[in-house]
This record gives sequence, structure tokens and C-alpha cells, in this order.
Amino acid sequence: MEKIFKKVVLAYSGGLDTSIIIAWLKETYGCEVVAVAANVGQKDELDGLEAKALATGASQYIELDLKKEFVEDFIFPAVKANAVYEGKYLLGTSLARPIIGKKLVEVAKEVGADAICHGCTGKGNDQVRFELAIKAFAPDMPIIAPWRVWDIKSRDDEIDYAEARNIPLKINRETNYSKDKNLWHLSHEGLDLEDPANEPKYDEILELGVSPEQAPDKPTYIEITFEKGIPVALNGEKMDGVALIEALNKVGGANGIGIIDMVENRLVGMKSRGVYETPGGTILYKAHADLEEITIDKYTQHFKQKIALELADILYNGYWYSPLTEALNAFVDKTQENVNGTVKLKLYKGNIIGAGMTSDSTLYSEQTASFGEDEDYNQADSAGFINLYGLPIKMIAQAKAKKA
Repeated sequence: MEKIFKKVVLAYSGGLDTSIIIAWLKETYGCEVVAVAANVGQKDELDGLEAKALATGASQYIELDLKKEFVEDFIFPAVKANAVYEGKYLLGTSLARPIIGKKLVEVAKEVGADAICHGCTGKGNDQVRFELAIKAFAPDMPIIAPWRVWDIKSRDDEIDYAEARNIPLKINRETNYSKDKNLWHLSHEGLDLEDPANEPKYDEILELGVSPEQAPDKPTYIEITFEKGIPVALNGEKMDGVALIEALNKVGGANGIGIIDMVENRLVGMKSRGVYETPGGTILYKAHADLEEITIDKYTQHFKQKIALELADILYNGYWYSPLTEALNAFVDKTQENVNGTVKLKLYKGNIIGAGMTSDSTLYSEQTASFGEDEDYNQADSAGFINLYGLPIKMIAQAKAKKA
């Protein structure tokens, strides 16, 4: 016998999927639907959502402002770790899902819901990220994933379903890209992008900025100041994390920064092609990594690079709320104690070029590294160092000579 639900909390974005799910939940279960919109910086996408949710059958609409927590507890830890998935993806969607899943549980408990619903497809990563977050805070909470059980098979079917019920949509069949937008990024998937042979129609799809060809012919210089690995000021002006990222998105987008065309390996086994816009994030990653070059010692820096790869995989795969993530983030925080200073960058037609940096915590000594005369490096010492360092190679060569 199919389970009966009386009140369901729905992760509501007002996009194609969740626009029809309210009606589907009511038709399928006869339940009350509480639509929960998480504000993680998608701005105008939230406009009119309350009226739309209520008009399409929701009994209640709740909007949560999560921007500050999203930045401080999820984005900045990823920046400090330099976590990049498969060398390209700055985890824009991956970072937002855990906080939304956590907040859905909080709302479900507050309103007395007996299930949580999301609109993720059975082919994607987000179903895993949402559900692992829900399990971390409500392990016995039932989860409804319509895409895994309903008769709808495509986005065209969804549009048919909406039109039959007079549910308003912001898209049509020709502009039916699958998008995800937040403060950190905007992703584009579907339609012509599903064929990797097709060049993306950048002039049509970009929303956070312009293509490098359309960027100004004159470079833009900016300075970012960090304290313990966290960006705290732009061009000398102190800013909170949300304002700083918004400002970097604006200047980065105007200069064609942060556009990635990628075929990635999804957790569920398939390869997926998408275009990501992450202008501010791309700038922050570059500035932070540059500053670490002069503030972190060699062995810690090299080991941290290995940790970054592991942490990127973990976060991509939805394991934010796990002992391993907690432990790795603790290691990263330790490495950031002296990542203090200001990085100057030149932005030009999609490129980010280092233009100098300073730090009171620098490990770089101009006097020692200079090609000129110095006081603390005796070049004659290197002969003994090389003899000891190269001893294994010498012994192998001697052994080969004896055999010959």
C-alpha cells in the first residue's frame, strides 16, 4: 500500500520541475504542500514566487535568506581549500545543496511535515546531495522524489503537464535550458549543449557577464585582501562576504571571467556537459591560491593540494555532513592561519593575471632568493646537498655498471 502523507515540505524554486510538483503532490497524495524557497543569491528568480506557489496549490510559502550562511559556512571553506572538481568546476551547485537540505529539515520539523520533497532528476547529482543532507539531520524522514516515480519522462512532458493545468512558466520549449543560479554561479545544461560538438551560444545564454570577445579592450585592476584565507576587502574597502562576491561577480562578468565549458563525470556514472558562469569565484580562487604561494611552506602547500582534490570529490558527491569533511576542513583551517595579505590582479578578456602581492606573513625573502650577493646562503653548501640528495641515483648507476 502506498504511503499516505498529510503535509509535505517542498524545496521550491519556481522553476519547471517544482512549478508542477505542487499540483502533482496534491493529485497523488491529497496532501498539504508547504513550499520552501531558499534564498542563496538567485535574486530576481525569487520575484513573484509566493504568489505563484499559493496560486498553484501550496498552503504556505516560506522564504529563507541563507546568503550569509551560504558564503561563510560553505563557499569560503571551499575557497580556503582551493577545492576544484576535475580541474574546472568550482562546485557552485554542490555547495548550495547541503545548506538547503539542512534548512528543509528544520522547516519540516517546525511545521510538522511528514515528508520532504525535491525536484531533482534521477539522473543527476543533486538528488544525492539533498538526500544525504536530509538524512544527516532527519535520518527517518521520508523523501519524495517525483522524477523517480511519476510518468513524466522529459521536460517537454513537464511543459505539457503545466499547460494542461494553467501553471505559469518562465520558459518555453525553445529556451528550455536546465539552469541553476545562486550567489556563486550559474549553470546551463540541456538543448544544444547536450552534444559536446556544439559550441555554446555564449552571446545568448550568458547572464552573469559577457564573452571575452565582448569584454573591454582595456584591463581592469583590482586588489583583494585576505585574513586567515578569507577575503575581507576589495580595493581597500572592507566588505562582508555576500557584498564582496556580488562586487566580484560584477567586475569579473564585465571582463569575461569565469566561463567554463565542461564535460564532467557525474556521481551517478554518466558524463554530463554543461556551461558554468562563476566570475567572482574564479577571481577569488586565483587570488587565494596566489597568496598561499608566499604564505604557506612547501610541504604543507603540496600536501594541501592533495587534500583539495579529495575534498572537491567529497563535496561534489554530497558528503558535506560527514566526519571526513569535518576533519579535512579542520586541517585546511590550520593551514590558513598565516594566509594574510593583499593580492593585485589584472582582469582582461577572460584572463586573470597576477599583478603583485604583499603579506606581513610572507615566507619569501628577496634577499635570500636574489641573484645578487646575499648574507644567509652559501652557494658552496649546495655541493654537499646534491651529493647526498643524488646518492641513490649514483648507487643505482654503479650497480648497473657492475652488471654490465
